[in-house]
Amino acid sequence: MLFVLSVLGLSSCEDNETPVYDVSRTALNLWFGSEIYPVDSLTYNYSYAMEESSVTFYARVSGLPADHDRTFTLEMVDGSAEAEGSYRTETYTIPAGEILAEFPIYFNTTLLQDPESFTTTDGYLCFRLAPNNEFETGAEEYSELIVRLRNYLAKPDNWDSADNPYLSLSYVFGAYSREKYQFMIDVLGIMEFAINGNATVPYDEENNELSLNYANYLLQTLQLALEEYNATHDEPLRDSSGALVTF
Repeated sequence: MLFVLSVLGLSSCEDNETPVYDVSRTALNLWFGSEIYPVDSLTYNYSYAMEESSVTFYARVSGLPADHDRTFTLEMVDGSAEAEGSYRTETYTIPAGEILAEFPIYFNTTLLQDPESFTTTDGYLCFRLAPNNEFETGAEEYSELIVRLRNYLAKPDNWDSADNPYLSLSYVFGAYSREKYQFMIDVLGIMEFAINGNATVPYDEENNELSLNYANYLLQTLQLALEEYNATHDEPLRDSSGALVTF
């Protein structure tokens, strides 16, 4: 009887024990968003950068950490032909002992075959894990990275006029051009902001409002950045009419 009970007990353990990780399958899940709140797509706007910028994606191993670095690449499996040559990926590395990391996909506005691409109709690119010896494709909902593509800027409504106590953007930054506004976004990292003539706080991030003093400080920042740009490029920055961009 004791022998029978022992055999039954062993069988019960074998049936009920479930390993924390399926060590026979090491998959890689991919997503945009944040480490905590994943999304499978985002929008990249070429107009927000003069040259190269990037988006960030996350990669998580579904199996155990490894005792060695593991690499992977992405492949573009579908998308807009107009974007060809304007993006680049890398050979990415999950370090030894790690199962989660974040990585960039780069886009370069100057490498668009046609500068008018995605100015009237959005495009897209779809990336997946390229076949490799380290990882299998992750769960279906974490197997694709979709980037929607745009390439247009709208002139801010408050560029030429604004209601009191606000000041027009032209009051500080001068005449509008798409190239100037694009340069401002690229350097400052903010867009569609307001200048509050009565504000005492330099930058109200919640409302995206600047004080006049802080706006003038940003103007000086832009002037220095423009000098550096013109000194390091074969041609100075011009707008679409050929006129020099100035601040």
